[in-house]
Amino acid sequence: MRIWDIHPGYLNRNSLLGEHRELHALVSICVHGKKGYAHHPETLRWREFLHALAVRHDILVAEMELRGYRHHSPLVIAPDHTSWPAHYVDPPARQFEVLRAKYRTKESGRIPLPRSVQQLWAQHKYSVLARDPVIYRELGRRVANALDFAQLSQELVELLRRPPTRGGLRNAIEHMWGYVSDYASSDQRRQAAQDIARALALIQQLAYAHQVTYLLHSTALSELTVWLKYSSGGVLHRVENLQTQKRTDRFCKSR
Repeated sequence: MRIWDIHPGYLNRNSLLGEHRELHALVSICVHGKKGYAHHPETLRWREFLHALAVRHDILVAEMELRGYRHHSPLVIAPDHTSWPAHYVDPPARQFEVLRAKYRTKESGRIPLPRSVQQLWAQHKYSVLARDPVIYRELGRRVANALDFAQLSQELVELLRRPPTRGGLRNAIEHMWGYVSDYASSDQRRQAAQDIARALALIQQLAYAHQVTYLLHSTALSELTVWLKYSSGGVLHRVENLQTQKRTDRFCKSR
């Protein structure tokens, strides 16, 4: 059993669908108090953070749907981005190493496993821009000054757990639109200008149709759809209000 922390765009088909199955199994173990895998490191890590695990689930689903897979197994747990596990079974840099060894003779994911700090940063740029343009510029400078891969990979994982603002989403999507705008019809341009959710859907469509590599290798291409959904559905507002409340729901029994 493994719940990855790095973006699911790095996972190949088997790993992506496998994590989705295992995430549902982990939730079932915790919610129903099942004994199987009750002491597994991933179960112990996530049992007090099932609402954050629901966010991971939605990000997995966004990646699955981007690749054309159908999803018919929603979680009954509401997503909440406010509290995540503080530790990893394997730190993010090690997770990339595990995948590199695992995929040596197998297909890779949508996003190539990064070989350098610069490549890792390029793959995450628009996800970071959606969160904070100041951090975006700061990280760009640090990457130029030879930021350590292990440090950057962990910072990126933790940054992507933060919700973008609506303005940040618009800013990132407008930058991404610039890579496909020349392929868009006048009607598609009009739609993109009116609705950022529609703009992102068109970016996905046009990026695949015209093989726009920079976007196809971007974490933002799938994960921003999740935060757009939360924003439009009021989920981000609701879960932010939970920060001041004492959490009383506990899905896993102490063992």
